[in-house]
Amino acid sequence: MNYEEWRGIYREILADFGFSEEEDRAAARLLAQLVRRPLPIEVLESLISGRRVNIFGAGPSLERLERIPKGIAIACDGATSFLLEHGAVPEIIVTDLDGRVEDLLEANARGSVVVIHAHGDNMAALRRYAPLFVNVVATTQAEPFDEVYNFGGFTDGDRAVFLAEHFKAREIYLYGMDFHSEIGRYSFSRDSEKKRKKLVWAERLIKILEDRGAPIRWVR
Repeated sequence: MNYEEWRGIYREILADFGFSEEEDRAAARLLAQLVRRPLPIEVLESLISGRRVNIFGAGPSLERLERIPKGIAIACDGATSFLLEHGAVPEIIVTDLDGRVEDLLEANARGSVVVIHAHGDNMAALRRYAPLFVNVVATTQAEPFDEVYNFGGFTDGDRAVFLAEHFKAREIYLYGMDFHSEIGRYSFSRDSEKKRKKLVWAERLIKILEDRGAPIRWVR
């Protein structure tokens, strides 16, 4: 989804949550300063294009997964911890740095590309943790610039789906994407009311991609 199309959805999100576009832009500028030698996005394309991509959300159904399926693994923030506990290192992590950062760093050290997202609420986490990562792609939900990208999406989960769709994954399988149940323990969420509101948006955004023919498969 290009930014001109995304902008209308983004403005709806800002209005719904009372977020500030200027703070989102400030966070994006900060992240651009903090990332050391950002990774060319062609690396993401080479990992995703034409491949089966498995996206792991942090919903409670993730814990019922008995084996890690074959394919390119994209972990949504806290789901990284689950994968590491089960002996798997995701190829890609999508995060705004509110998961268990020590696990994100471990996976990064073991080869995971980390797509770090900047928004107005996470500038403190960006300052503290972003410089510690390597092989980073920076993203924003506001207008992209230079090497800070916007592939579409709002939460870690739906941003991962937008990422896979953008780079033309052959199939996109969704695990641990639970929008109508309790919050999973791997989400590490501290504000369940806001989290549930975000999940409403995540489901809506993924549905937009489904309606456009994205090859999305839900695994319950």
